[in-house]
Order: sequence, then structure tokens, then C-alpha cells
Amino acid sequence: MTDTAVEQSAAQGTIVKDLRAWAAEQALPLWSTTGWDSARGGFVERLHKDGTADSDAPRRVRVQARQIYSFAKAAQMEWFADGKDIALKGLDYMLAKGRSPDGKGFVHMLGPDGAVVDGRRDAYDHAFVLLALATVFAVTKDAQIRAEIDSVLGFLDRDLRSPHGGFIEGLPPSLPRRQNPHMHLFEAMLALYEATGEAQFQNRAGDFFGLFVSNFFDQQAQVLGEYFEEDLARINPVVVEPGHQAEWLWLLRSFERNTGCPTGRFRTALLKTALRSCDASGCLVDETDAAGKIVQATRRLWPQTEIAKAFIAQAETSEAGAEDEAKRALVRLQTHYLNHPVRGGWYDQFDAEGRSMVDFIPASSFYHIVCAISEAEQVLS
Repeated sequence: MTDTAVEQSAAQGTIVKDLRAWAAEQALPLWSTTGWDSARGGFVERLHKDGTADSDAPRRVRVQARQIYSFAKAAQMEWFADGKDIALKGLDYMLAKGRSPDGKGFVHMLGPDGAVVDGRRDAYDHAFVLLALATVFAVTKDAQIRAEIDSVLGFLDRDLRSPHGGFIEGLPPSLPRRQNPHMHLFEAMLALYEATGEAQFQNRAGDFFGLFVSNFFDQQAQVLGEYFEEDLARINPVVVEPGHQAEWLWLLRSFERNTGCPTGRFRTALLKTALRSCDASGCLVDETDAAGKIVQATRRLWPQTEIAKAFIAQAETSEAGAEDEAKRALVRLQTHYLNHPVRGGWYDQFDAEGRSMVDFIPASSFYHIVCAISEAEQVLS
């Protein structure tokens, strides 16, 4: 699609409606049937490029959690009648198979038969376990799910807290430390606050905002760093992922909405940094340096959902032109990534010449897509 066609499609105002229909009529039916292992339980990690299930691929617990989130969010948005049931079925599987044998947290990866194949306890994984629990709790208000939330938080506080601030990468500990697990824990705390109304989650979210301001965001260069030493000192040269600049912007807007804490100057800086990293298609590339020079000209699907969410967040504050830019970003997502021969499937990554680089359809991307569409429907509609 040409830039002119993208402009026309966005201007028509149908993109949010079209994406909701794609989710409700194509993606959710696909991933609740073919994407679910009816024989052994659990969500499959990916589909083959022809849309059949790759039943032999190992299963990351974070992907189980992301799929649980996706179906719970679909139930919350009233997109899919079976969303709640599928989410609960997925949650039962994750709780039964994903717990560490020593009782401390959740493991990293399962085999197709549900056996543990990688017992690491990863902070990033636990962020998504919490996000899944928060979203299911928002739909069910189930006391047992609320107790599971406390159990996961207890593990994080006892076993993964770093004396230098934030959380270590996992058990066993590893370096470098990353902002990414903290970003998703920030997301989980905001979701938990919205689901429960409990002030403790607002306070926990505030801790992550503090880390963003004091450690992750370089005030001088106006960029978010990715990798850090054990004491959270930035590792140079700084790696910049434009998608994460956009994702933090959206989260900061959520934090501001929930707490009243102003975040506008950070959001403005993050958006500027993200937008200098677009290629000829208008999509965000995967990686740049601190000065904005492109390091990896490939472009994943998920940064495109995040730049759409960033503009949606800015539109929520009535920033001039943000709504139109959000719609253009959603049209690019639809045109370049969701226009797949498998109904309800997607392309995950392209090279600099626009050629698909991944010959399967990863379930992990569905969380990003569902979140972007739900934000668009709530704000732009």
C-alpha cells in the first residue's frame, strides 16, 4: 500500500472497526482452536506458515501468560464469547505445569508434554504471569486468583529483588541487567491497580517510574537505555530500541492517568526518539544507537503496535495530530503485518528490503496486537 493509500484508509476512520473485526472473527477463533493443544493442554508456541500448529515446539511460560492475557482482554472488551473460558483453561494449565518444582515462582520453558525443560526463574516471565493474573482477575474477581497474585509478588520480593534497585534478571542471576523486565513489571502493576483498586499496586508502579527517571532514561541524550551493570550503571555504547521508547510512553500515560503524576516531558522526548527511527515504509526499525543511527534495519511486528499505542496515548491528552498518526500506524500494522494468507495470522519480522524473515507465526505477538486494538477502541472510538 502506498503512503497515499495509507492516508486515505486512515482518514476513512474504519481502521479500528476493521481491526476489531479481524481479532473477533479471525485471530481469536484461530488461536482458541488451532492455537490450543486439545490433546495435551496449553497454548502452542507457534503455527507453521500454512496455519497448522507446530505441536512439537517447546513452550515458554511467558507465551502461555500472554495468550491468557489476550483471551481475558477479549472477554473484557466483549469481542469473543469464549474469551473468558479460554483464558481460564489456559490459566489452569499454566498453574498446573508452570510452577517451579521447588515451589519458588514459575519456570521458563515447558516441553509439549508439559514437562519442565528449562527451570530458570526469569523476571520477564513473571511480569507476564502477573499481567495474565491481573487481567483474568479483572474479569472474574476470583479470590483464588487474587491469592495467586500475592504468591507471585512474594516470590519476586523474597528471591529476585536487587540491593541496587529493581529486580535481578532471574534465578540463577545473570548480567547484563535490562530495563525490559522492569518495563513489563511496571505494566503489570498498573494492570493490577486497575483490576483491584489497591493502593499497594499504585505504590509499586511508582517504584518503577522512579527507576525510569533515575536509571533507565538518559536525561542528557533523551533516550531509554536497554542494558545495565549490576548497579544499574548504563552500559556504553547505549543500545536503543525504538519500540521500547514508544512502549514506555504508553505506560507513562497510564501511570499519569492512575496517579496524577505528570509525565508529559518524558513522553514528548520518547516519541521524538522513536520517530527518528522510521524506515521508508513508515515502520519503526528494530535498533539504533543513542544518536539515532540505524544499527538493525529489520523491523519486527511489535514495535509497530507500540508506536500506535504511543500515538493513542498522546491522542488521549488531545495532542494535535496524534489521533490521525495513531490511525496511520494502525493501517501500517494491518497492511504490512496482518495481511497474511492465514486468516488470523501475521508476519513477525521483515528485513530492510521488506522480505519476511520468519517462516512461522509466533503466538507471542498476539499480546501486542490485542493490546493495541483494545487501546484504539477505548480511546479512538
